[in-house]
Amino acid sequence: MRAATLVRAASESIYAALTTAAGLDAWFTQGAQVDARPGGFIRFRWENWGPDRVNAEDGGPVLVAEPGRRFVFQWHPDLPDYATTVEIELIPEDNGTIIRLSEHGFQDTASGRAALMNCAVGWGEALTLLKFYCEHGLHY
Repeated sequence: MRAATLVRAASESIYAALTTAAGLDAWFTQGAQVDARPGGFIRFRWENWGPDRVNAEDGGPVLVAEPGRRFVFQWHPDLPDYATTVEIELIPEDNGTIIRLSEHGFQDTASGRAALMNCAVGWGEALTLLKFYCEHGLHY
């Protein structure tokens, strides 16, 4: 799964919105926890999220943390017995930053394929929310 978008903001501010609890909670989560260093962790938490009022929590280890450039972590969007890897790359451009996000490691099962589709839609929504937050200060 791959997604990309251009955000008219500096890569450092986008990185902070992705890799700090305060940054994530400003536009995406409620009660996130982040230790943004290799060997650290990320924990997403949602309460009454979206029109379906989703309550969920998940996370995993941080694998790569290069401020302003790259952030890689694992989590469990399908089953708790295996993790997928999310890779986020920030590429500075003259008019902002391109965010390239990929996720891989889904199992080739019915639930793995469903999780892949849900994550593809979810990451698209997340990148849109992140864009609105970084460019205009708008919250979910």
